[in-house]
Amino acid sequence: MPEQRSILITGASSGIGRALALAYAAPRTELALIGRSAERLRDVAAAAKARGAGVVTVQLDVRDRDAMHAWIAARDAARPFDLAIANAGISTGLAGKGLCEEPEAVRALLATNLLGVLNTVEPLIGAMCARGHGQLAFIGSIAGLRGLPYSPAYCASKAAVHAYAESLRGRLEERGVLVSLVIAGFVKTPLNEKISAAKPFEISDARAADIIKSGLARGKATIVFPRRLYLAARLARLLPPRLADRLLAQFDVNVPETDERLRS
Repeated sequence: MPEQRSILITGASSGIGRALALAYAAPRTELALIGRSAERLRDVAAAAKARGAGVVTVQLDVRDRDAMHAWIAARDAARPFDLAIANAGISTGLAGKGLCEEPEAVRALLATNLLGVLNTVEPLIGAMCARGHGQLAFIGSIAGLRGLPYSPAYCASKAAVHAYAESLRGRLEERGVLVSLVIAGFVKTPLNEKISAAKPFEISDARAADIIKSGLARGKATIVFPRRLYLAARLARLLPPRLADRLLAQFDVNVPETDERLRS
């Protein structure tokens, strides 16, 4: 696959998105970075420019379908994207013995983690297929492989992203558009720092970005890390469901409720 020159990244103001922007920052590379924090976007843009990249930033909420479509389509028309990484996401969960997540928090999460992904790639699917070239990358999670009792909505959102990416792949790749799904474990980011739990095999966001970049450059259909945690999650699916439920319930995990709510 030819080296990417024009790259779109959502959720680029922090965490994995920021690390990916810096990993790709280089001369002759144009980065289009979407995030909600103008200040953090400016910092990422300055760091990327210092590495020789061209950078365009926009403060957008990925939940805003119309704004996302208008901006992405216009940028793609001006400078066709070789790679788009749908990365923006939030988390929420249950603390202690909670039984049900706050409904508005759940809907805000689904709007960001799932609808935000659709709002990112839908403006590009037709254009990339018409060109017969491009790559769409989806940032999933090992949490999307099996429902976890402390973060139902987050698991559901990532499982949906996995299924969507896998469903697109067969149809788009025969038209020259690669589809890659990233199934990530624990990465040290501001989002994950708020989670109180054991985080086996946790890696830095810079290391995660390097793994993702390498896998995308090779056109891998699925990019998995860490493999040991991935295999453990796959094994959990092979166990009798209620046995797996009991085992997972033994872990002491506190996933804070997100402050995010849908805009009225």
